[in-house]
Amino acid sequence: MLNIVLFGPPGAGKGTQSQKLIARYNLVHLSTGDLLRSQIAQGTELGLRAKKLMDEGLLVPDEVVIGMIESQLAGNTEANGFIFDGFPRTVPQAESLDALTQRYDTGVSCMIALEVAEEELVKRLLERGKTSNRPDDQDETKIRKRVTVYNTETAQVAGFYAAQNKFHALNGIGEIDNIFEQICAVIDKHQAATTQDTKQATNEVKA
Repeated sequence: MLNIVLFGPPGAGKGTQSQKLIARYNLVHLSTGDLLRSQIAQGTELGLRAKKLMDEGLLVPDEVVIGMIESQLAGNTEANGFIFDGFPRTVPQAESLDALTQRYDTGVSCMIALEVAEEELVKRLLERGKTSNRPDDQDETKIRKRVTVYNTETAQVAGFYAAQNKFHALNGIGEIDNIFEQICAVIDKHQAATTQDTKQATNEVKA
């Protein structure tokens, strides 16, 4: 199973690249924000719990988010893999995700982070704000705060996956298709290595 953690600051192009990756590799897109909204709309137990906390101005705890992700894994056992969009954001979340995927006899294949300079991000988001109707895309102060939060979070998670030789940083500035092919090259390399490890393990068992 191919499981990709796709990271990047707001405006880095994660949404565009996610759709292209889903089409090429037949993956299921898991965005924690989308999951929260969906669970709340459906009135599930996890959704009701999350809504109560959010209404009180509290953060949704990791176990609730992990529970939502597990429900998606359980409901898509025939999937070729998943794209985790913007999750995990902390080392404890990354550890929880590793434990969860291992229960389904899989794991995180790689983490790919799109790197874009802050000034370019501000420019992109302010331009996007003209049509997105999102208030946080129209306020430069809020944009810079979002970028700072991302940089703080991703530094920790990047180290976690780097220790597993799974972290890859790519330049997020350039032609969309060129960036996409760079992402695919990383993924294909990991898939080839996984296939080789599986063959080697099989041969050792036979021996």
